[in-house]
Amino acid sequence: MTTPSSIDKPGQWEDGQGRAATPETSGTPETTGTQGRAGTRDTAGTQESSGTPETTGTQGRAGTRDTAVPSGPQAQKSPRARPNPRLWAAASGIAAGGAGIAAGELTAGLLSPLVSPVTALGGAVIDAVPPGVKDLAVQLFGTADKIVLIASIGIVAGLLAALAGVLERRRTGWGLTMAGVAGAAGLTAVVTRAQAGPQAALAPIVAAIVTMLLLRALVRRLATWLPPGAARARQGDDPAPLARRSFLNALAGTSLAAAVAGTVTAVLTRATTVASGFRESMTLPEPTTPTQAIPAGASLSVDGISPLVTPNADFYRIDTALTVPAIDPPAWKLKVTGMVENEVELDFATLLSKPMTERHITIACVSNNVGGDLIGNALWLGWPVRELLAMARPKAGADMVLSTSNDGWTASTPLEALTDNRDAMLAVGMNGEPLPLEHGFPVRMIVPGLYGFVSATKWLTELKVTRFADDTAYWTPRGWSDHGPIKTQSRIDVPRSGRTVQSGTVQFGGVAWAQHRGVSRVELRLNRGPWKQATLAGGISTDTWYQWQLGVELSPGDYEVQVRATDSTGQPQTEDKAPVAPDGATGYHTINVKVG
Repeated sequence: MTTPSSIDKPGQWEDGQGRAATPETSGTPETTGTQGRAGTRDTAGTQESSGTPETTGTQGRAGTRDTAVPSGPQAQKSPRARPNPRLWAAASGIAAGGAGIAAGELTAGLLSPLVSPVTALGGAVIDAVPPGVKDLAVQLFGTADKIVLIASIGIVAGLLAALAGVLERRRTGWGLTMAGVAGAAGLTAVVTRAQAGPQAALAPIVAAIVTMLLLRALVRRLATWLPPGAARARQGDDPAPLARRSFLNALAGTSLAAAVAGTVTAVLTRATTVASGFRESMTLPEPTTPTQAIPAGASLSVDGISPLVTPNADFYRIDTALTVPAIDPPAWKLKVTGMVENEVELDFATLLSKPMTERHITIACVSNNVGGDLIGNALWLGWPVRELLAMARPKAGADMVLSTSNDGWTASTPLEALTDNRDAMLAVGMNGEPLPLEHGFPVRMIVPGLYGFVSATKWLTELKVTRFADDTAYWTPRGWSDHGPIKTQSRIDVPRSGRTVQSGTVQFGGVAWAQHRGVSRVELRLNRGPWKQATLAGGISTDTWYQWQLGVELSPGDYEVQVRATDSTGQPQTEDKAPVAPDGATGYHTINVKVG
């Protein structure tokens, strides 16, 4: 095809075959670019004809050519997409909401580090969900459940903020009302948290005010650029370039302010967390009794089996705290109250001066499913709880100690379990170092033989001697038992379920536990056949788990493998399946392997 410069003479052009052709015009060349009658082209500077040449383009319908982009000075710019007011309104809501949340979190960081609007809302969600939902979250996300919850809160907040922006553009005051309602919800969540002081209420109020002011300002600028109800601009037109620039600058500035506030909050929170610095400089006291040694033969050399002592970095964490409480150890105090002859208050320095014991103890979460990994064994350093309670002298009739965490969480522990000969302690050390922050620093409770939900209170602040008939712990009204003795359980660590292994001698291995009773035997069976006794390592004590192993000659095929343990009293692990609620799961851990 040719350009106008290739026309040999007026009224002729090449027809694409190299031959001269004469147009059959139905009109004269148009220069206005307006639509003619049927069969003509709406192109400035070209011929309006049913058979005339176009300056550029491809073959259209018979006898015509469709115009693409003209060359030369008459070329048209690519059309710009028509702005969508709803999308910009939604963006305004998200920016305003983000800035408001960041302002609220910054206020909380300055005035109330223990409680912020986001963590308070997350805590309210945790409080409200039924046990089944909580268990499902733990099963799906494990110890990352808190990250998922906070991310979910962020997503929901973003969607609501976007909706507020759209509504505010549609009718003044609708979006502001949504922001006000969200602020009221945040305020309610904050003031109902156990660790919230009077100043904590300012954070959600600041968040709501900042959100409402910025939302109104952004929507007004958007209305100047794209007035509601006005006729839409044609594609490629910019109805108000100055107003558009003003709105976009305001939107970008709001987003930047939100990012800066969030960064400052993160830095401020780290700067005020003196617990971390204190912990790093802290030297643990030496135990007054010899450290519990690991007996020879307690650990087996089986690849893939859980280590006898769980490293701190691998130890499970399950609690209701969305953010790790930042406790200044010199300001920490533990109170013993309730049905006692003598109320006691203990500070951290006094606690560290007490005669310490160091024991290996395995603790487990009640949410641990059969074969699950919410269990771990560590070397704990602490002062026996029974000695503190002896100072307080519990009154007759008391049968429970309600322990309280810095974040308001509570656990109900039988008084007997804290005063008998077991090594229940106020722990300050874990595997030779101060408690990690996420595991309860500066002080937590460790009670052998009980699930954590009734014993292992982190960030401990109070022990209230009371009765089960008079007080209830955090999880009790949510469908869980007020007692929680750990049930005899066993687990196959190797091989993993679903794996293919070579025929011949297949090594099976794992752990078994029956805290404060001990394990006397572990057995394995294949395809529901007879039980085969495994080699059971000696273990450290009755308060820890035990490793086991068994080599079995297997030919190619598919196998179902089950394990069971028997405690030192001769009571075998039950085969009956039960969920984790209300007091711990039961059943045999079962895996499937393919032997090739």
